[in-house]
Amino acid sequence: MPRSLPRPLVALPVALLLALTACGDDSADSGTATPDSSGSDAFPVTVTGADGELTLDEQPETIVSMSASATEMLFAIGAGDQVEAVDDNSNYPEDAPTTDLSAFTPNAEAIAEYAPDLVVLSDDLNGIVDALDALSVPTLLLPAAETLDDSYEQIETLGDATGHAGEADEVVADMQDRIAAAVDSVPAEAQGMRVYHELDPSFYSAASSTFIGSVYTQFGLENIADGAPDATGGYPQLSAEYIAGQAPGLIVLADTKCCGETAETVAQRPAFGTLPAVVDGRILEADDDVASRWGPRVADFAESVAQALQS
Repeated sequence: MPRSLPRPLVALPVALLLALTACGDDSADSGTATPDSSGSDAFPVTVTGADGELTLDEQPETIVSMSASATEMLFAIGAGDQVEAVDDNSNYPEDAPTTDLSAFTPNAEAIAEYAPDLVVLSDDLNGIVDALDALSVPTLLLPAAETLDDSYEQIETLGDATGHAGEADEVVADMQDRIAAAVDSVPAEAQGMRVYHELDPSFYSAASSTFIGSVYTQFGLENIADGAPDATGGYPQLSAEYIAGQAPGLIVLADTKCCGETAETVAQRPAFGTLPAVVDGRILEADDDVASRWGPRVADFAESVAQALQS
């Protein structure tokens, strides 16, 4: 049965790891959408997350986001004014009300002090969902997306939950159009090119089974992480010898902010100087956050990949 939780009346006293720990870029705008005419008229509404169905009798006015990707989604669909607090890793957009609420060790009482009528989570760490349910705090669990369709569905779910369904549809349509245009802009000879996605300098990577890996699939690229012996979990640790042997034509660095990696540092690695990606200048210095989250900025990432493949 759907969970129908009342609004609190008074204030009460490693795929995912990537999204939680990525450093932020606060330079871009918040992506405010055109106001949605539905608003409170759409309520009551029932939405479904990984923790089951949730019925919201009224449009949420005080939202706490404990997911960096969800924070980006909420602001993109025009629900930013309803967001009262976000976790300590939600660093985009720059006007997001970042707090010291821990995404790694969430505390139900600390969250409840904001008197939220909706809490959005990406993981049920420390039994936080049950703890918030016990405090009659409505929760919506939206775990790490595995595909672009998962991301679109989460944006639409948040649109329904916040009274911004029309705006959410517009955001999804814009993402789909931009990604499709990015894919279409790539020359045919890029099909089948090998790509190496680097998460850190110790050669952890992301296979096609991951969200970011699914983006490379859109371009018809061959992900070298798929052939690694321990690729089943989606994030295998490769070796310099393995990468050199695979001779990737595109290298994507998702460790530029955390670890200071650049096209220059890659070229200086033993055996990397002769890789096709290095020789041809196809090294994408990505924003760590954009390359690790499954929010609207994945369209930015797809456009960056397309630009790199066009070079």
